[in-house]
Amino acid sequence: MGIKQKVTDDMKEAMKAKDQFRLDALRMVKAAIMNKEVSGDAARGLSEAEEIAVLQSLVKQRRDSIEQYTKAGRQDLADKEAGELKILETYLPAAPAEAEIAAAIESAVTETGAAGPKDMGKVMKALKEKFAGKSVDGGALSAKVKARLGG
Repeated sequence: MGIKQKVTDDMKEAMKAKDQFRLDALRMVKAAIMNKEVSGDAARGLSEAEEIAVLQSLVKQRRDSIEQYTKAGRQDLADKEAGELKILETYLPAAPAEAEIAAAIESAVTETGAAGPKDMGKVMKALKEKFAGKSVDGGALSAKVKARLGG
C-alpha cells in the first residue's frame, strides 16, 4: 500500500475519532501528494520514492517553521508545527543508523576519490543516490561529510 492510500485510510480513522488536528495534518499531506501528481505525469501517479520526497520536503518545512517560530517567541505556533511534524514522521521510513551513515560516507569518499572540502558536491551526490527513498536529514549529513573532508 502506498503512502497516499495509507494517508487516506488514516484520514477516515481520524474523522471517525473526531481528531481534527490529525485530520488537518493528513489532509495537508494528501494535498501535497496530489499537487505533485498534477504537476507531473498525472496518468501514472507517484512512485513511493517520489511520495517520500514530498513527505521529506513537508518535514523540512515544519522543522524550519519551528525554528523560526521559536526565534520569534511564538511557542504556540511552534508547538502546532511540532505536532504536525510528529504525524508526518510516522509515514517516513526509519532513518539509517549512525554506523550505517558513517560507513556510507566513507564508501562515498573512497568511490569519488574525494580529497578535501572542494569535493563535497561529489560525495553528497553519491550519498543522495545511496539514501534515495530513506529518511535522512540532508543538513546533518552535509555537516558530517564536511567534517570528514576537513571543511
